Amino acid sequence: MKVRVLASAVLALGLAAGLTACGDDDGGKKAASGPMSDHPMSGEPMKDGGMTHPFGPACAAVPASGMGSFDGMAADPVATAASHNPALSTLVSAVKKAGLVDTLNSADGITVFAPTNDAFAKIPKMKLEETLADKKKLTALLTYHVVKGRQDPKALEHGTLTSLQGGTVTTTGMGTSYKVDGAANVVCGNVATKNATVYIIDSVLMPK
Repeated sequence: MKVRVLASAVLALGLAAGLTACGDDDGGKKAASGPMSDHPMSGEPMKDGGMTHPFGPACAAVPASGMGSFDGMAADPVATAASHNPALSTLVSAVKKAGLVDTLNSADGITVFAPTNDAFAKIPKMKLEETLADKKKLTALLTYHVVKGRQDPKALEHGTLTSLQGGTVTTTGMGTSYKVDGAANVVCGNVATKNATVYIIDSVLMPK
């Protein structure tokens, strides 16, 4: 009986700490109002080794409420959801240039590896401008970041995924640490949108 009481107390303290970290000045009440907010932001392991919700260091920057929050993004299709995240503005601009907004928003169950603005900044300026100006190259680049199906973290542990571009995307990792194509790190993973699962990454993937 004492062991059960102690375990319950530890679980309650951990949950409270997670909600406080996700909340605002009202002690997490705002974060607790949404359907995903009963889980701590750092990720909660499932019995099969997956994660129940978003995880990763960059998730801490996601607002607790509004269209850019996890709950807000879950209500919108993926391209619209990404447009509410300032850290993905370069990606959103590229998707618009390639004319892929409707394609992504209407897709039924996909996974998107979404590079941050800093990820695009790693590409030499001249090469980036050349790619952005070439719709065919840009479309190939962007569709390489999209794979079929909602891939959970468990599927990324030793994943070999076929992209919409046709190339193969490889993933490795476990827990809350994952790499894509051996170089890009997942900085905020398992983000749900209305029609997709998103993994925000710190480098742009290059089709082979």
